[in-house]
Amino acid sequence: MRSLLLLSPLRLPIPNPVFNFLHSKSIFRFYCRPSHYLRSAITPATMASPIDESVGVARRCWINSKKESSFALYTPFVVCLASGTLNLDTFRHYIAQDVHFLKAFVQGCEAAEVCTDDDDAKVGISELRKNIVNELKMHDAVLEEWGIDLVKECTINPATAKYTDFLLATASGKVEGVKAAKLATPFEKTKLAAYTLGAMTPCMRLYAYIGKELQVCLEGEKNHPYEKWIDSYASEGFQASALQTEDLLDKLSVTLTGEELDIIEKLYHQAMKLEIQFFLAQPLVQKAIIPLSKDHNPAEQRITIFSDFDLTCTIVDSSAILAEIAIITAPKSDQNQPENQISRMSLADLKNAWGDLSKQYTEEYEQCIEKMLLTEKAEKCDYGRLCRTIEQLSDFEKRANSRVVESGVLKGLNLEDIKRAGQQLILQDGCTDFFQSIIRNENLNADIHVLSYCWCGDLIRSSFSSGGIDGLDIHANELIFQESLSTGEIDKKVESPIDKVQAFSKILSNCRNDKKNLTVYIGDSVGDLLCLLEADVGIVLGSSSSLRRVGNHFGVSFVPLFPGVLQKQKMYAGSDSSSWTGLSGVLYTASSWAEIHAFVLGS
Repeated sequence: MRSLLLLSPLRLPIPNPVFNFLHSKSIFRFYCRPSHYLRSAITPATMASPIDESVGVARRCWINSKKESSFALYTPFVVCLASGTLNLDTFRHYIAQDVHFLKAFVQGCEAAEVCTDDDDAKVGISELRKNIVNELKMHDAVLEEWGIDLVKECTINPATAKYTDFLLATASGKVEGVKAAKLATPFEKTKLAAYTLGAMTPCMRLYAYIGKELQVCLEGEKNHPYEKWIDSYASEGFQASALQTEDLLDKLSVTLTGEELDIIEKLYHQAMKLEIQFFLAQPLVQKAIIPLSKDHNPAEQRITIFSDFDLTCTIVDSSAILAEIAIITAPKSDQNQPENQISRMSLADLKNAWGDLSKQYTEEYEQCIEKMLLTEKAEKCDYGRLCRTIEQLSDFEKRANSRVVESGVLKGLNLEDIKRAGQQLILQDGCTDFFQSIIRNENLNADIHVLSYCWCGDLIRSSFSSGGIDGLDIHANELIFQESLSTGEIDKKVESPIDKVQAFSKILSNCRNDKKNLTVYIGDSVGDLLCLLEADVGIVLGSSSSLRRVGNHFGVSFVPLFPGVLQKQKMYAGSDSSSWTGLSGVLYTASSWAEIHAFVLGS
């Protein structure tokens, strides 16, 4: 049994009157397990929340570029630089390319400064231009220190040329999809200045972001070869320049129409993609440990992706959906039921039954977790003792499922209603894109398995199918139906943490041994803990307090994914990905599916 939550995130409009009614009434209580309630209250960590309309265009564009910012951070160039392993010749090449780019950036500033008729904006753009000129001087000093004129010796590469051409074209009024207009009025000139800032702002914000992210990872580290570079972009001065650039973009965009703001967002997004290509174009001498699919040979290697479903892929628990369907479609107490159909509980009885089940589950779950923590705390990962202790949780989950079946609350659910609910279910931001990218990559030998406690595999299959994802293997429980109506019985296949890890092991044992297999498991709860540890790479998505408490008690370490990647890069021998191994006692925490995508697949 899982947490029972209100079905508010379903997408509208929904043609079936049952689901329209669901959204028109706010009569249902939240039924939840505390460890999941905080996450399923729909926080930024679990879904892409609507952006406040009062947020400026610059901030809105940056928020919408979360995926691209993760892709940039996880490029091999940035990872090698941050880890201190980047070859100096590669860094020299990068500096030379950056000089080419910054010169175009200065020209863009000059063009925007000429276009705007706002005195404050002119001053702001002028200050930005001066800051970039100072950055060029910093690069020149580095080049002089090396005694090499790399700008002359290193011609501009295609990625840099594409980026500079984009900037200069935008500054000159050649914007894709926009008819060239004569700059006869102050409004037309200001609009062009806004477009130009829309193409330039991502560079400032992205470097400010990368600088801060890398500086945090360098805390306590001495003699890092690229410390000055990182500190310069993490500095208060550069952070202020990035913010000033965003303020300028907001100021110049105030009078623009919705269509014109859409153009700025497109320019911003295009610039972000060009930044990623700029990083990817830097020639690496050494091998990089990421993305995991890098140098993948499908003839010799296989990547097996495992994922939990509830609150890992979704933003509400599947049991909540089934509970809401049951309550919404329940007969009134005075309503006669057809004799030839499965007898169902009345609405009042059903609501009371769900409430009692949820209350009992919540209380006993907390007791079970506390009992598991009464054992002696391990100094290092004690997987064997964790397995024995977690059997208590497995027994509890099975008892809870038996109570659900015995109560009859799942009787009479219509299969088509369940499938329709699955089709309307919103998955976490980036989840669908990640799985689709794996399935569509013909050069990747990868399998995807979803392991779930969910009572109804049909719900999972329909949710993925509606997103165009049909190549997943679903391992879950199944409701038993008679003529499309649930009998209330569950075909119990995956009820507990022990069931999950047994299914995990069985899947791997059935894999052919002619290929080297790299396993990745993505989960969010204590029920995933054994599988997370067994996988070569275990990734925790979200912030379940019970998972961390139990993990820490048994010696499991939780490491943020990016710093973990940097540490692996430092240790990387450059031969293969064998440095990722299961049962290491280390789990990696990720903030989003975009970060997982960048780590596994890159951009």
